[in-house]
Amino acid sequence: QVQLVESGGGLVQPGGSLRLSCVSSGIIFSIFNMGWYRQAPGKQRELVATITGGGSTNYEDSLKGRFTISRDNAKNTVYLQMNSLKPEDTAVYMCNAVWTSRGHDYWGQGTQVTVSS
Repeated sequence: QVQLVESGGGLVQPGGSLRLSCVSSGIIFSIFNMGWYRQAPGKQRELVATITGGGSTNYEDSLKGRFTISRDNAKNTVYLQMNSLKPEDTAVYMCNAVWTSRGHDYWGQGTQVTVSS
């Protein structure tokens, strides 16, 4: 059974930082491309960042320089370091694992990030 479990969300003041983690099980983690997405209330889900098994990264343009995605294949974990957080970063952040050629696409339940003073 595939599981993606996010953690690290919470309430943070504007300008603060958070580090999200997503631990996976039930997949060959190093093969999967991993990603972070977010969904704010009343808005569509949007891409935050992705990282391939080999470590190549891609970011939503407006988040470059503030957010950093990384992975530790030995720990089956993908991270999202978020700095200089803004109120508009408030959302549920979800982890995604995808192996496109095999049609495998899995999602975690998400972790809430709230940026507010």
